[in-house]
Amino acid sequence: MVQPLPKPTKLLLSKPCTFLFLLIIICILGFYTLHYPHASYPPSNRQTALRFRRDFLSSATNSTVAAYLRALTLHPHVAGTKPSLDTIHYVQSHFSDLGLQTHTAHYHALLSYPLRSSLSAHFSNGSHVDIPLSEPGLSRDDGVIKPYHAYSPSGSAHAEVVFVNYGREEDYRALEAAGANVSGCVVIARRGGELPRSEAVRNAERHGAEAVLLYTEGDVRFNEGFERGFVMSGVGDPLSPGWGGVDGAERLDLEDPEVLKRFPNIPSMPLSAGAAGAILATLGGASAPGEWRAGVERVGPGPTLVNFSYEGEKKMMTIQNVFAVINGLEEPDRYVLLGNHRDAWTYGAVDPNSGTAALLDIARRYALLINSGWKPRRTIILCSWDAEEFGMVGSTEWVEQNLVNLGSKAVAYLNVDCAALGPGFFVRATPQLDNLILEVTKKVKDPDLEGSTVYENWLATNRIVDIQRLSGVDSDFAPFVQHAGVPSIDMYYGRDFPVYHTAFDSYDWMRKFGDPLFHRHVAVAGVWGLIALHLADDSILPFDYFSYVDQLKHYKDVLNHLLDGSISLEPLMTAIEEFAYAAREAENEAQTLKEEESTGEFVMMKKRALNDRLMLAERGFLDTDGLEGRQWFKHLVYGPPTDHRSELFFFPGVADALNQANSTKTGQGQTNLQHEIWRVARAIQRAAQALRGDLH
Repeated sequence: MVQPLPKPTKLLLSKPCTFLFLLIIICILGFYTLHYPHASYPPSNRQTALRFRRDFLSSATNSTVAAYLRALTLHPHVAGTKPSLDTIHYVQSHFSDLGLQTHTAHYHALLSYPLRSSLSAHFSNGSHVDIPLSEPGLSRDDGVIKPYHAYSPSGSAHAEVVFVNYGREEDYRALEAAGANVSGCVVIARRGGELPRSEAVRNAERHGAEAVLLYTEGDVRFNEGFERGFVMSGVGDPLSPGWGGVDGAERLDLEDPEVLKRFPNIPSMPLSAGAAGAILATLGGASAPGEWRAGVERVGPGPTLVNFSYEGEKKMMTIQNVFAVINGLEEPDRYVLLGNHRDAWTYGAVDPNSGTAALLDIARRYALLINSGWKPRRTIILCSWDAEEFGMVGSTEWVEQNLVNLGSKAVAYLNVDCAALGPGFFVRATPQLDNLILEVTKKVKDPDLEGSTVYENWLATNRIVDIQRLSGVDSDFAPFVQHAGVPSIDMYYGRDFPVYHTAFDSYDWMRKFGDPLFHRHVAVAGVWGLIALHLADDSILPFDYFSYVDQLKHYKDVLNHLLDGSISLEPLMTAIEEFAYAAREAENEAQTLKEEESTGEFVMMKKRALNDRLMLAERGFLDTDGLEGRQWFKHLVYGPPTDHRSELFFFPGVADALNQANSTKTGQGQTNLQHEIWRVARAIQRAAQALRGDLH
């Protein structure tokens, strides 16, 4: 039974005591109004934070994620097309319906689309066959874009065929040794060997080929799929390199040499594995090198010829990034960013909308936490990128536009491109985030092994917990790490999938093969969202630079083995020792502050200062001049080497200089190599100084 409210009673306080009591209350309210103007409760303690994290994990539902994915994949949605607008509106409406602060950022960028294409094979017996350039079972009404390579020039060729394996330089040397000349021919290459499409086409161009056909080997059930993709080099809009392509921005002319050098000069198209096999089986000429093991006995040239024709157009299109912002309570000017791209070559169930569905579910779960009283300490931004499939265009334009604020305020960027490709958990990260990843994966249920955590199955499957690094340029983390120096993570379930960039990448494929119960989607969303909660809510950022020190020492040892004492690594060793000292100081300071019971203003300021140093240390690895000949790439520890064959997946400037020194065998090559080692050493020293926060 509800008791009636008691009647008001007089305060049994004297007037001076009453005044003093009211003054104390006013001061307390004033403190919280000043420091926590939007708070409905004081800063959360550890137990409250743990409760919110448990609530986040327990609010997952695989059926909800499945519903999001179904809605996102009803139609193909290539960036810049009308169906792509539907996905923009869907994501934006989802964020706003949850009550989240939502906005878009649009850019004008040069994209590329097919107009007409044809391909026929002509055999030595006089017969010929027209090769269908679409997946079987599709109709014109399906809206699936014809197989093509974005930014390929228009062109035609009627020439003999040569098989070039992966199209690497070593493959062309093997062909030359076998007496096969590709000049004036159409080359067929299989995708793989860590070679980007753009480099496969450029290699063929350098060797005199007329055109390139690329096919992907895989599951024979999907042999009629065509792997679409782009063949431009670099990332971002080619007409606004280094700055955001906003309204009224400067744009280079399409004929500018800086623009032209990013595009190949010979045409290319994707080819299905089935069609490739039928053509390659008819080749004569030189025997295939035994080490290729591609099921091809002879490589040509000919006698089979192909008649190839492609016409495309490059167009200025408007692309849109969509954002949901959850403002931080105590540090609203510090940003934790979660990102996934939304555009797809076809239906995009795996790539990228498995990640989009996970992002939408994280938004839903965060909204539930907000409704139960949660407000993050730092601001969280959920980012839905556009035009990633054309070269990370949407994310790159946004990073370039916001470079200064990201450089001073971004805590971390957490990327998921494809959430669920198949079994197996994979993570790439900058090393200071390693321990946080391990901690979080111990708290999330594994989707494939009942009664196990993601961490336990990860360890059992691989025998080690293997966190890779972010030197590649294959998703939206690239501008954050390699241009802006923001600590970053990229994660996904499954290594490869046979319907990559084909019309078979559909909701039905996901239900049958990729993640039938959507448990992997839930696991990725759990790890992704929980890492963000730690980064947004922990009073001291959970960055561990000892892991970075260990990585740098390992890189120095690998480099020392490759150089065999021919170049001094003393500058590098000294810089790493300085960085290790700074990491130890930061860890000691963090431990002291964690043990500090006081929550006063002075302690809060000390934590804020330490967090800034932990956040900004990654920026020290940037060099304003960037890599030689590739100034946009500014990170001297993680970035792509020019030569994919490099044994170094770190120190990209050193990797390039080492390759040049080995090629030229001159004193200047050795001098350049020593200079690049000095550059890396200075970058490590800058990071150490940022971590320590003092001036010399």
